[in-house]
Amino acid sequence: MDGPPAAGPPAADPQAAGPQADAADAAESGESGGVPAKSGIELAREALAQAKADALKRGTLPGQGGKRKGAAKPIRVRDPSRGGDPQAFGAAIRDLLASRGWEQRAAVGGVFGNWAGIVGPELAEHTRPERFEDGELTVAADSTTWATQLRLLSSTLVRRLNEELGHGTVRRVKVVGPASGPRRNGAWRVR
Repeated sequence: MDGPPAAGPPAADPQAAGPQADAADAAESGESGGVPAKSGIELAREALAQAKADALKRGTLPGQGGKRKGAAKPIRVRDPSRGGDPQAFGAAIRDLLASRGWEQRAAVGGVFGNWAGIVGPELAEHTRPERFEDGELTVAADSTTWATQLRLLSSTLVRRLNEELGHGTVRRVKVVGPASGPRRNGAWRVR
């Protein structure tokens, strides 16, 4: 008889079936052994099907940006540690330095960079800070005269540096003169 064809099971949608259907298809087609290599489009379809299934389990609508079915819009509470409003760059840098414990190093670096502003242009022309370790600032002078002058001003310099860096940061200023080579013994030297 010429009637309508017998109704069989509905055809499965390959996008909604997910990876389980692909595994079953592979088993039915007689592929055994290893997993067949899948094309990029097949992998994308599997990922989409899995994401849709996960969204339905969570009760969200796929493609609706996380909106739940029949739920009111949730109120977002900001995490106070993440900030919020933008803050000034200087304040953000100060917070970063404080959180990492770099405040003193940054301040000492500022002294090295602003040496002329701290000691004055004339003294800065003939001296330079070399290093800062354990509260001792080592300053090199380009002549013995300027080294002597800096030694005479060392207590004033310590006070001025502590005003810039914080009380007790600099305890001592060590002044080194120009580096000269080894002294030669000669006829005019006392032995």
